[in-house]
Amino acid sequence: MILFPAIDLKEGQCVRLAQGDMDRATVFSDDPANQARAFQAQGFEYLHVVDLDGAFAGVPRNAAAVEAILGALTIPVQLGGGIRDMRTLSRWLEKGVARVIIGTAAVKDPSFVREAARVYPGRVAVGIDAKDGMVAVDGWARTTRMPSLDLAKSFEDAGVSAIIYTDISRDGILTGLNIEQTLGLANALTIPVIASGGLASLDDIERLIQPDCARLAGAITGRALYDGRLDPGEALALIKKARG
Repeated sequence: MILFPAIDLKEGQCVRLAQGDMDRATVFSDDPANQARAFQAQGFEYLHVVDLDGAFAGVPRNAAAVEAILGALTIPVQLGGGIRDMRTLSRWLEKGVARVIIGTAAVKDPSFVREAARVYPGRVAVGIDAKDGMVAVDGWARTTRMPSLDLAKSFEDAGVSAIIYTDISRDGILTGLNIEQTLGLANALTIPVIASGGLASLDDIERLIQPDCARLAGAITGRALYDGRLDPGEALALIKKARG
């Protein structure tokens, strides 16, 4: 179980959205690299970064901020948002991103995911963002008719390293992870699944370390850390203890 602190980038700043709405963004820091250093100093082992503007535009929009984060850290970084072709994906991996996350392009161009996973084994994840179990794309602006499970299963033989599953209805509003739906997905797949959306407190961490959640590879936390509702030391200590 890996706990990923999240940095969501909008116009070069660290923000958190409420339910994926760009008009409901709260700015938490105007120095993403410093925020990344703080997370590393707190003991986190892996950082989750999303270029929100890039997710809407379809191309990277916060490259300078991402590069500053990469230059500030020794822990690995996974990055999503605006990665929709091999050139962009390759460039980020060459710049030091440990793992790229393909979201919208996984729906629109699944052959891209397969080719990327073949060329860069272990370094490509698929981000599945869902509203009521249906896949949302283009920075969550549009919901498709594709069930999230169907999309995930379509990549079972593709060699992707992880599925990052976000329940948009819970993201950024601190109502707790959708454990039931996330576990349903994880138990139906052989691909590791990372839970995202709604992690609110130490109660969520305690739930994640229960035996039935052993199938989950990790969880992403954002607003709860920024708001101080989740103490990083306590959360990481619980996870470390559960690892034995």
